[in-house]
Amino acid sequence: MVKKPMVDYLMIMILIGLLLISLAAVYSGTGQYTDGASFYYARRQLIWYVVSGLIMLVVARFDYELLEKWAVYLYVFGIGLLLLVRFFGMEKNGSQRWIDLKFMDFQPSELMKIFLVIYLAAILKKIGTQKITFVKSIPIVLQVMVVVIIPFFLILRQPDLGTALLIAVASLTILFMSSVSNKMIGTIIAAIGSGVYLLVYLFQYRQDIISVIFKPHQLGRINSWLDPTEYAMDFGYQLRQAMLGIGAGHLTGSGFNSGYQVQSGRVPEAHTDFIFAVIGEEFGFIGASMLILLYFLLIYRIITIAIKANDIFGVYICVGVIALIAFQVFQNIGMTIGLMPVTGIALPFISYGGSALITNMIALGLIQSIYLRSKDYMFSSENEVTA
Repeated sequence: MVKKPMVDYLMIMILIGLLLISLAAVYSGTGQYTDGASFYYARRQLIWYVVSGLIMLVVARFDYELLEKWAVYLYVFGIGLLLLVRFFGMEKNGSQRWIDLKFMDFQPSELMKIFLVIYLAAILKKIGTQKITFVKSIPIVLQVMVVVIIPFFLILRQPDLGTALLIAVASLTILFMSSVSNKMIGTIIAAIGSGVYLLVYLFQYRQDIISVIFKPHQLGRINSWLDPTEYAMDFGYQLRQAMLGIGAGHLTGSGFNSGYQVQSGRVPEAHTDFIFAVIGEEFGFIGASMLILLYFLLIYRIITIAIKANDIFGVYICVGVIALIAFQVFQNIGMTIGLMPVTGIALPFISYGGSALITNMIALGLIQSIYLRSKDYMFSSENEVTA
């Protein structure tokens, strides 16, 4: 058996690359807000990276297999945090998502994402690796639905549609990779397609009903996504300015700290939700492609770790983490270029903020734990390898 290093160095190298891009983009995207103290946000982002990196290493040393027994308790704890923020949370910009910890604004829904992945992995591990029948899949799917619906609606009520969709996508991805019947998976996909069709119909012909389902600002974001020109001065302002900036970046970008749209303050939240606009405008197509390449390498690395995992519980955790990262990247970049509606989902490892970064690092810590406890066997003798 091959002796493993203390950490997966490839993943560490990818994180260093994401750190450098994050610091450059946060610094450039906040210069117009800080009255000369341009390093304020970049320095805090570096601190959060150091703290969350240490947390990742601590989680990596922990045996992830023990989490299977604790999964239900972690899930209940996460629901308790969501209820706490529901009644006692602080409000920002019309959303009640945070708990004031004095040194940071903590967002419980971020931790809930990890707890939900762990709990679903524990539930689905029990059915084994062999495909089960449609009838036997029914109670499993119903259990998963109940487990997911509770945090989904608590997060939706904050309101935080982006995170609610994120946990739904991650949950479905784990379920589709499990041993439930292919007919059941087809039924779920058909039900989702029917639900999407119903929403489109209601949006087109029954605005009275759709206005009850979605908040006014959510409807405004959807309208601005469908027709950004008409809503360019209100709900579509961010999107239009971000697209203008990215378009102006061309191949190589306008240069570090030199983007007109960003530096003039025309792109609101340029260091958080719309940080990809900073990268697109100032580093161009090449810079944006390098960032996306790093994400591909990170996801590929997690896939290779999942393949070598000791048990299906570890595989499901890897699948959940991949879904969380991939959807966040797709949604954030997609909304910045007009491909997806605008939501509050940050760009993982790049956007400024503590809660999301710590959560993502915890997720990678679990992946590191799975990597460290997987077994690589060599079929050749030591002499043959060194020859």
